[in-house]
Amino acid sequence: MLVIGGVGIDTIVRVPSLPLADVDTVPVEPIETYLAHTGHGVALGCHLLGLNAGLVDVIGDDPEGARIRRAYEELGIPLRVVLHPSGTRRSVNLVAPDGRRLSMYDARHPAGLRVDPNLWRPLIRRAEHVHVSIMDFARDALGDAIAADRSISTDLHDWDGRNDHHKDFATASDIVFVSKAALPDDGVEWILANGRADVVVAMAGADGSYLHVRGEKVRHFPAIDLPDRPIVDTNGAGDAYVAAFLARYLDGAPWPEAARAATIAAAWSCTSPGTHTNLITAESLALLTRQLS
Repeated sequence: MLVIGGVGIDTIVRVPSLPLADVDTVPVEPIETYLAHTGHGVALGCHLLGLNAGLVDVIGDDPEGARIRRAYEELGIPLRVVLHPSGTRRSVNLVAPDGRRLSMYDARHPAGLRVDPNLWRPLIRRAEHVHVSIMDFARDALGDAIAADRSISTDLHDWDGRNDHHKDFATASDIVFVSKAALPDDGVEWILANGRADVVVAMAGADGSYLHVRGEKVRHFPAIDLPDRPIVDTNGAGDAYVAAFLARYLDGAPWPEAARAATIAAAWSCTSPGTHTNLITAESLALLTRQLS
């Protein structure tokens, strides 16, 4: 399982409410930083679910980049990087007491950034599946994954159905994840009509997710509450969903079973503060799946 792009550093600020009051100073709990972002969440989630996952990316030769390299060595997850002077991606996320968040994302890398495709080509040939994050440089990996006849997934996040940046990822992937937050009513239909996808998963936060399989009726999977595990932070819930969905897909499970497992994994991730601090393991997922069935 190869993830291309999407590791960085989150700074989490736990605020008393969202939106913030119009004041000069807001007292907050201790501010923490975490190894995070979408590609990392998918790679780490798949690793904890028993897959042989690795990640390639562009990061900075800076303290944040050094932290990422140390962490991956400690985790035992293969990491290949290109160092770029623009630095390592970062974000500042405001989190309300009910777990809702507002993310301010600093992508840093210049538009049109391209890197040597040998960053990923040898690994694509060895991978069973390739998950391509919507980093601009990563779009060049889509054609290589198609040429190698590998299955491809992507997460379009809050795509509005119009932004051209996302369209290459939407049309080249076999499995497409996308948030319903900004997606127009015909957004899923556009993906299925214009791309290779057999499956589109529309994620809807507290409303759960919607599984669109080509030629089948849409299925809704409501969000769940886990016993004795209240929601405290929704950072990384979508990445946890994607990781569990892909892990079950690669294990040969039917699409609805993959969506049920993903729903549990997303709920689990919301019960710990910070980003990707407590993603579900294969053992816990199996146990909860039996208990909740």
